Parts: sequence; C-alpha cells; structure tokens
Amino acid sequence: MTDAWTPVALARDLPRLGVVPLSVDGIDIALWRSASGRVAAWADRCPHRGMRLSHGFVRGEALSCIYHGWSYGSEGQCLRIPAHPDLTPPEAIRVPVFQAIESGGVVWVAPKTTDAMPPAVGGTALRSLTVDAVVDWAASGFALSGAVARGELSGVAMTILVQPLPNGRFALHALADSAAPAALIEASRGLEALRRQAEVALA
Repeated sequence: MTDAWTPVALARDLPRLGVVPLSVDGIDIALWRSASGRVAAWADRCPHRGMRLSHGFVRGEALSCIYHGWSYGSEGQCLRIPAHPDLTPPEAIRVPVFQAIESGGVVWVAPKTTDAMPPAVGGTALRSLTVDAVVDWAASGFALSGAVARGELSGVAMTILVQPLPNGRFALHALADSAAPAALIEASRGLEALRRQAEVALA
C-alpha cells in the first residue's frame, strides 16, 4: 500500500448528512457525507471564528458551521454568510480540503496530495473499535503490511485496517471474508478478544 492514505471509517458508519471529527497525522479533520453521498475531509476549523466544523450540519452538498452558520461548498469555498445574505463571500474564504475516497467499503483520507490509490480491500464490513495499545499482529497470526492486517479470527478470514490515533491509541476497521451471520458474530467476538489481549499485555 501507499503510506499516503489512512483508513478512517467503515463507509456504512458515515451516513448521508453525517459529520464526525477525527485526527490524521496529527491534523484535526471534519469527515462528512453530502446528500448525494459524496465523502469529504476538511480541516476541522471554520475560517470565521475557529469553531469546529465537526459540530456543524450538512445541508445538501454544503457543510455549515454551527456557530454563525457560515456555509461551505464542495471545494471548501464559502458560499453564504447568514448575517450578510446579499454578500457574495470573497474567494479567499476557504476551508482547507484533504483528499478523501470511499473504496472497498472503507473511507480513506490522505492529508497530503497523492496520485496513488488506497490499497484494494474488500469483504463484509464488520465493525470498528478502538484499542488502547499496540496489537502484536504476528503473535495474533496476522500479516501486517502498512495499515492492512490479514489473518483469521475465530475461523473467519479477516482484513483489519489500522488507523493511528492520538495518545498511543489505534482504531481497527474490520472486514470479514464471510457474510454469514453466525460467522460475523464469531468474528466480532474474536475482534473483542484481540483488543482485550493487547490491552492486558500493555497493563
């Protein structure tokens, strides 16, 4: 894989009109999905007063700040300032925009511009969870390449995508090769056991 892309969410966990805060390479980002289903990743600060845009709301194809309602379009440009409805906002008022893509049931973000594509992954989206420790992938029977771990939990072949978080934490985004409900339940239990094992080892 390329180091440019970070897995940040399972696509199913970011609904239309949803916006969530996250951190990639130490950068605070507002991740959101428009009414048409487009995924976007922006700096999590409104240019006006610095309020977090992840506290804002999505209307159609725009994200608006919850503080004074300034609204920003698909390329981060300011579209509307409610206190001055007749004003065309200056082109210079923009939110920094990062590359974001939905691929293989996963949302990926690249904080630096890249022409590379994220790694090809697939399977049935299982769940995401947070781990307060580093997982010993080799000891757990997984092969780790970049952010992609491949192995087996509870008899189910899995892909687990690793997202570094602040303060030594990690998010794991899991996809299973099986879509059978019983297998997914067992895989989810195996994922919980993997987390407990890593956190107990740290303690």
